[in-house]
Amino acid sequence: MEEVQLAPPPRRGQRTRRVRGLIFLKDVAALSLSSFGGPQAHIAMMMRLLVEKRRYLTTAELLEISALCQILPGPASTQTITAIGFRLGGPNLAYLTTLIWILPSVVIMTMAGLSISYLDKDLVTRLMQYIQPVAVGFVFYSAYKIGRKVVQTKTSTALIVASALIAYFFQLPWVLPLLLLAGGLITTFRYRKLPQQEKKPLHIKWANGILWLAVLLVAALVGSYTKLLPVRLFENFYRNSSLVFGGGQVLAPLFYAEFVEFKHYLSGPEFLSGYGLTQALPGPNFSLAAYIGALAMRTGGYGLSGQLLGAAVGTVGIFLPGTLLIFFAIRFWDHLKQYRVVQASLEGINAVAAGLVWAAALLLYHPLPDTTVNIVLVAVTFLVLLWEKIPSYVLIGVALVAGVLI
Repeated sequence: MEEVQLAPPPRRGQRTRRVRGLIFLKDVAALSLSSFGGPQAHIAMMMRLLVEKRRYLTTAELLEISALCQILPGPASTQTITAIGFRLGGPNLAYLTTLIWILPSVVIMTMAGLSISYLDKDLVTRLMQYIQPVAVGFVFYSAYKIGRKVVQTKTSTALIVASALIAYFFQLPWVLPLLLLAGGLITTFRYRKLPQQEKKPLHIKWANGILWLAVLLVAALVGSYTKLLPVRLFENFYRNSSLVFGGGQVLAPLFYAEFVEFKHYLSGPEFLSGYGLTQALPGPNFSLAAYIGALAMRTGGYGLSGQLLGAAVGTVGIFLPGTLLIFFAIRFWDHLKQYRVVQASLEGINAVAAGLVWAAALLLYHPLPDTTVNIVLVAVTFLVLLWEKIPSYVLIGVALVAGVLI
């Protein structure tokens, strides 16, 4: 009789990493259901849960990753949380992180695309009325906490103030990456004050960068040749995500111009309803692509399955470029930091990143009605977060319930 050989049990270190990875994915799921308010509010939530509570990384590391993602095109908050997953558990955990992070908002936006005619627009408006000031409170909290960590020198203080003012008054997509690069350049000249360390050879793995460019070119050629709507939709979303800086706020007008005014895949009111819904939902605003994809495929005899395909194509097309780019960049970012010039630049990059959060807080508050209720909600949210006794999702849940009932 043959002897059955059992596989050796996993080592303790492997079990620990696996358990830690599962806990991290549970935290990502919690964030995906409670992170309202766009990328800067997402950073505030990530800092509170992933940095201060779980200690997966430090505030400085989160700021570095966030700044790197803002320099790259694509969905910044999705790239940030994907990069954190990569740091903790490699590519497999990073892929799962991305999937769990985008899934709730993508599913809801797909269902909205299938049932746009039946959406209660007044209900969507009521849901948003208290979520928005609460989200602004989260961003002010993030700006305060990050500022306390970053302000170490007069130079960093000046960079925070200057970058906040420039980002506030010049709301252009190319301003943000330029500010980050300029901040890093200013503090680079201090590199001589840092101690030298032994340098390891810098190896850049080009695979994901080449794959990103190859998919962009192949999708354009195949879409132009076949004229198939799903392929052309994929190319449209992939191209927009690959070439735009500044997040969902910048992407929305581009989507409107291309899919409403030029290609007539959906009407203006339908687009605005979907855009408004993304603002009321947690998770990435880029999930608007699933909604547009579903509506784009409703004609031409595609049916329900075609609309689901359109939503899937939109989702993959909009999130894939950013994922490939952050996989490419994060692999050599840590190696770059061994050089004193890069280390010195981090002071400026982090200071500018903090300034951008302050600018975002002011910009997010500006469109809100200047009522006593909104001012009180922002202040109360900020103070409750400082208290650190009530979980973030409780605040979000109370705001949602209040929006429905009041």
